[in-house]
Amino acid sequence: MPEGHSVHRIARQFARNFVGRPVGATSPQGRFAEGAAILDGRTMTRAEAVGKQMFLEFDEDVWLRVHLGLYGAWDFAGEILVDPTIASANGRMGQTNQRGTDLSDADRVFDDAGENSLASIGAPRRTRVHVRMSEQTRGLDEPDGLAASDAEWPPPVVGQVRVRLLTETTCADLRGPTACVVQRPDEIARVIAKLGPDPLVGDVGEGEERFLAAVRRRNVAIGQLLMDQSVVSGIGNVYRAEMLFRAGLDPHTPGKDIPEETVRGLWRDWVVLLRIGVETGQMMTMDGLEGDAWRRAMASRDDRHWVYHRAGLPCRVCGTEIVLEEMQARKLYWCPACQR
Repeated sequence: MPEGHSVHRIARQFARNFVGRPVGATSPQGRFAEGAAILDGRTMTRAEAVGKQMFLEFDEDVWLRVHLGLYGAWDFAGEILVDPTIASANGRMGQTNQRGTDLSDADRVFDDAGENSLASIGAPRRTRVHVRMSEQTRGLDEPDGLAASDAEWPPPVVGQVRVRLLTETTCADLRGPTACVVQRPDEIARVIAKLGPDPLVGDVGEGEERFLAAVRRRNVAIGQLLMDQSVVSGIGNVYRAEMLFRAGLDPHTPGKDIPEETVRGLWRDWVVLLRIGVETGQMMTMDGLEGDAWRRAMASRDDRHWVYHRAGLPCRVCGTEIVLEEMQARKLYWCPACQR
């Protein structure tokens, strides 16, 4: 499932390519025909993300709420205007690493797991990219150039497209979301009110206090609380495992038993990691990597995480075998020696 950094990147791309422009809306699949008819011809006025949900505002107070869930995906085609503050870690979008250092063409690093959100050289250019920020998804449909169909405009529909959003120059197709619904402002407000704090939305200090209160009043395992979107927004399996390892916390520790400063440290770590994820397009959770080690980490997720996806392998710190268990039907990776 996409984690918070990916949804923020998609929202920012919508802000760059769609906000301020009239948008055509259709539902090639047919399941969103009524909603598409409401959106069709309206101007998009805002695009924002809170945790794993994205909210697109159109004129006359009409909103589209999208939750990608496990299988949702966006495909962009046409002129993809690249936000200069957001770089793709695979180097195709203007390479920037998590330390803010621009890389030349010769130093580009190509990620092998498709964790990046967009892949496009320059801005604007005609390209076709696949956007589905999950650990299992490949990046480009056509990594070495334009697909033959990109000569057509608008591009032909491929697969089960729930909704197509189209400007004069840019197309965005949505497939397989958990939620894709037109809502009123009051309905959107109620959805957001139920979500936990997001470091990129609102005041970071207020978010920290909300997170602290939500964790320390609960007799629930911290490994469950970090995945509860009403406690904190945007954290999924990868960030959960990595943040707990970085904090040296046993995932089973009840929230109410965790010292205040440790809880505050978790929030502050999430602030840092989320920003890195948005800037690079990857869930980079290891610090202090340089040279070849950094390049390996940017190219492969197996070299940029402490414990995630490392079941049965030795801990990078102490050598203890990394444990894999299920917590609320989701995979949890952790080191029983470092996290106690």
